[in-house]
Amino acid sequence: MENLTEIERQKFGRAKKRVKSISGFYKHFLVYILVNLFLITLSYINHDPGEKFFTFSTFSTAFFWGFGLVFHALGVFGPGFFLGNDWEEKKIKEIMEKEKGSKWE
Repeated sequence: MENLTEIERQKFGRAKKRVKSISGFYKHFLVYILVNLFLITLSYINHDPGEKFFTFSTFSTAFFWGFGLVFHALGVFGPGFFLGNDWEEKKIKEIMEKEKGSKWE
């Protein structure tokens, strides 16, 4: 690791950051499953006879938390959800090409 070039260090840093974000998503997903199983089971055990189990209030936590989980997944796995993976590099190259032909060079 000591003999890495600057580019290799940057690549390693990006890869490490990516692995950390993927790991974070899987931990989030596991907690989502465990907590919602617990809450739904608790709701099932405590509902009164004759009371409807399949109501929105029973599954509302899973529903709304699920939205957050979907956006987390898009942020981690989505192909450049907002600006793209290499947007900054492409934009820098585009600006440099435009300036190359300008009269102010």
